[in-house]
Amino acid sequence: MSAKRHKPDDIVAKLRQVEMRVSEGVAREEAIREVLITEQTYYRWRKQYGGLGTDQLEELKRLKKENDRLKEALSDLILDKLILAEAVKVKH
Repeated sequence: MSAKRHKPDDIVAKLRQVEMRVSEGVAREEAIREVLITEQTYYRWRKQYGGLGTDQLEELKRLKKENDRLKEALSDLILDKLILAEAVKVKH
């Protein structure tokens, strides 16, 4: 089985599909197989994304994007600081 990266939207959709099938009387294990994921993946996703609604998922994506932007800005500042520190050493 090849490793496929699922997007958060897809994950939430698959979790909902499983819950819908379970509410229809299908065994949870069978419902998990129907959405083509393993039980381990299902329980990991449920732990991570289980209670998220659409608006919460959008907020999570926005926060992750902002976090990535801030990490990049911080790394740029650290690099600038190291360059300046090296320049000061060379002058002395």
